[in-house]
Amino acid sequence: MDVNQPKQEHLLALKVMRLTKPTLFTNIPVTCEERDLPGNLFNQLMKDDPSTVKGAEALMLGEMLTLPQNFGNIFLGETFSSYISVHNDSNQVVKDILVKADLQTSSQRLNLSASTAAVAELKPDCCIDDVIHHEVKEIGTHILVCAVSYTTQTGEKMYFRKFFKFQVLKPLDVKTKFYNAELVETVGLRREQQLDVLSFLSWSLAFQLQLHVRVDELVWYFCSLISLQGAHCTKASCILVNYFKTDEVFLEAQIQNITTSPMFMEKVSLEPSIMYNVAELNTVDSAGKSESTFGSRTYLQPMDTRQYLYCLKPKQEFAEKAGVIKGVTVIGKLDIVWKTNLGERGRLQTSQLQRMAPGYGDVRLSLETIPDTVNLEEPFDITCKITNCSSERTMDLVLEMCNTNSIHWCGVSGRQLGKLHPSSSLRLALTLLSSVQGLQSVSGLRLTDTFLKRTYEYDDIAQVCVVSSKIKQES
Repeated sequence: MDVNQPKQEHLLALKVMRLTKPTLFTNIPVTCEERDLPGNLFNQLMKDDPSTVKGAEALMLGEMLTLPQNFGNIFLGETFSSYISVHNDSNQVVKDILVKADLQTSSQRLNLSASTAAVAELKPDCCIDDVIHHEVKEIGTHILVCAVSYTTQTGEKMYFRKFFKFQVLKPLDVKTKFYNAELVETVGLRREQQLDVLSFLSWSLAFQLQLHVRVDELVWYFCSLISLQGAHCTKASCILVNYFKTDEVFLEAQIQNITTSPMFMEKVSLEPSIMYNVAELNTVDSAGKSESTFGSRTYLQPMDTRQYLYCLKPKQEFAEKAGVIKGVTVIGKLDIVWKTNLGERGRLQTSQLQRMAPGYGDVRLSLETIPDTVNLEEPFDITCKITNCSSERTMDLVLEMCNTNSIHWCGVSGRQLGKLHPSSSLRLALTLLSSVQGLQSVSGLRLTDTFLKRTYEYDDIAQVCVVSSKIKQES
């Protein structure tokens, strides 16, 4: 570990020792049956061994602690502590002793000395002690450089250094995934069934991209299960859900322990940027109490992986501005705190997580209000929000409503909406009806910019559950 430079005899001796917490002493129990040749000899020796637990001598874990026998491993995020001692081995009084400790990394050199003042004199068999601490924030090769300068009785200035080289390893492997949210509303379910659906959707969200399955397909599957269990609906279509796109973002953080010892995960939190509010989805309510989804003992065994889920929602002042949440946006950073053997704490903060916001083109159309369930062939109202996503160009929009096989729009098609300035929006109330039962897709809106003669088509804006009036009254 160290590379020394003993070019000449010095009056002072430098010793450096890393400070780490001890480990529990373990022994290997050796026992045999009484009818064997040694008889009760091995059992008696284990009982007389002071390191064993009385009454449980066969356990490998003892009652004593073992001091570190080597330098050990240092992981990113831990605090490196070292004890530095300079001892006067000669029979002379040494003057103007200056001890300096620097830590050299691949990118910088840090001074870790607690004091930069020189000690006036050091008598024989006396020593100068110092303890240094440093939170390790870089991986790779680190070199601890300890330098000592002093003056002998004859006035000769002496100087020597020692180098201690060690590697900093990565303790955790962190991977992140972003999911665009779909707002889900339950339809035609009792309260306990609504909670079942929402719990199912929370569970299925982490597998949505991995299985390449849409949310509505997962809901179709789950709702069919509820229908078979005797829900208060005559058809599975009565217990479907309504979903449409929102500005919410789900972040899944996969954290893997790549060390050789277990970790106690003390805290894993997401510090959002100024643009977002965050809600943690890593707890469940059980009997009125909030419990972690990982149980009461949040240990992470070596090479085990754990997923944490967070929901980020844009703040109102940013959500109103169309041009702000556009392109690459900063989501926030993860703050991870853990403990290892005997409570040694480590902490990691990721760099700012960035996400490419979905592109909405020049004009964005979103739904603000829509009924969860409607009657067959009866008009219902929805509220749309039209946003000019351009930061430079004013638009003059015309709205056209095209009927589909199941959705029929009520009102005048081809009406003028007026001018829409850059990064501004307008809200529009529309009326429509459905001629077909079941889960129907709201489609057929067209916006035309008269300035550029460009038409924007909007289909599959949302889905709505259409039932007969008799079924709705019974439910």
